[in-house]
Amino acid sequence: MSADRVHLFDTTLRDGAQTTGVDFSLDDKRAVAALLDRLGVDYVEGGYPGANPLDTAFFEQKATKQAKFAAFGMTKRAGRSAANDPGIAALLDAKADAIVFVAKSWDYHVHVALEISLEENIAGITESVAAAKAAGREVMLDCEHFFDGYKANPDYALACARAAYEAGARWVVLCDTNGGTLPDEIGAIVREVAKVVPGDHLGIHAHDDCGCAVANSLAAVEAGARQIQGTLNGLGERCGNANLVTLIGTLKLKERYRDRFSLGIEEAQLAELAHVSRTLDEMLNRAPNRHAPFVGASAFATKAGIHASAVLKDPRTYEHVSPEATGNTRKVLISDQGGKSNLVAELERIGVTLGRDDPRLNRVLQEVKDKEAQGYAFEGADASFFLLVKRILGEVPEYFAVERFAVNVERRYNALGALVTFSEAIVKVKVGDELLISAAEGDSGPVNALDIALRKDLGRYQSMIEGLRLVDYKVRIFQGGTDAVTRVLIESGDETGERWTTVGVSANIIDASFQALVDSITYKLVKAGATA
Repeated sequence: MSADRVHLFDTTLRDGAQTTGVDFSLDDKRAVAALLDRLGVDYVEGGYPGANPLDTAFFEQKATKQAKFAAFGMTKRAGRSAANDPGIAALLDAKADAIVFVAKSWDYHVHVALEISLEENIAGITESVAAAKAAGREVMLDCEHFFDGYKANPDYALACARAAYEAGARWVVLCDTNGGTLPDEIGAIVREVAKVVPGDHLGIHAHDDCGCAVANSLAAVEAGARQIQGTLNGLGERCGNANLVTLIGTLKLKERYRDRFSLGIEEAQLAELAHVSRTLDEMLNRAPNRHAPFVGASAFATKAGIHASAVLKDPRTYEHVSPEATGNTRKVLISDQGGKSNLVAELERIGVTLGRDDPRLNRVLQEVKDKEAQGYAFEGADASFFLLVKRILGEVPEYFAVERFAVNVERRYNALGALVTFSEAIVKVKVGDELLISAAEGDSGPVNALDIALRKDLGRYQSMIEGLRLVDYKVRIFQGGTDAVTRVLIESGDETGERWTTVGVSANIIDASFQALVDSITYKLVKAGATA
């Protein structure tokens, strides 16, 4: 028996753009559309042409090669024809394959928000869909507040859906706009709607206000719907939309759905899922959700010793799918809760082989636990963990010794009368028998000045660190109060594209930062094969 085709509709660039703190530029929109196109989704909704200059410009040319490019807008205004409605004209002018109309399907909203009759609302749906259909576009209708509307007045909600379908809509999309409907309700209502509109013409658009958007989308598919709308990483206003990343992983990898339904996403594209998710977060300057299903950095991470021991014997003991399927990786974390199994696995991952009976293994484990008691965290600082182990093994040369450093921050008026803040740093290091003193100014703060000064002159090692750069800087407070211990994580990169993270801990944020900076440079030199 052939699998039923489920179509994926992404609205990251329209509904996702309503997320607090998210603002897409025109270049961002083009980049995200290309990312979604390569992933293999069926529809990319680009925005609302005519509503703002950015979206209007975005629809001056088609932004996808494979996926259908969709434009969003409202049905015609009451009191005028579809042919004379400027909003519909803007949609028809857009370089879009599909037009998505949104219309009220809850009688309460028709009366209160639109202040028109129920019949006039349905007439608007019919005329708008017919006009776009006549123009040769694929047409969809988003039935806004459908589930609330159905519970209040099922006959009217169904009449709205039927009107769109009979006017020629390819898809009638049932929207849980307030996000308050539960999965069993979704399933029951979709089954009733499917008696009026065939399931292969029904879509689901779920919001996550009860944390059920993914479950609601799956319930709708099981009840007959064959289009799912969602956003990358669950972006969207309030609590967000259905997370399309999670839905793709579930539909492709869980047997219950994999054998019954097919997507336009192939295995190779599925293996890019983690990359796509993280790329969007980087573009938006957001910290990725480490605990996101399938793609989060911690989605396949094991911390407790007994769990790690089982994972090493057979990953299926604590993994419901293979991490590699979505482009993720397995991690056995090093922490004060872990034991030898965690440590052995992590050492193997970084290329260090120590037998379980090797006495140095106990030394490494004890050192990790002592460090974590002080506030260090090696779960997200692979490079510092690598150096800790290599130092215990006596395999890290002393490339340089820092004799002293000083940082000064000054706020003053410059020659133009503008109030400015800048930082100065001085670092004295000894490389072999050579004493080197470097000074630097940084307009991005004291850590920036310290970073520049430290890397300004390392004598014979200077050429090896020319491509080194600081990529990200994070501060965490390990203990509260006036005596707070500060943990600094620094992500660094180099000319090869490699990235690594180091950690420093101190009651003084500058000192903690300096520790992490020194580790970063030392890691780069070790990897480059430098000798003392």
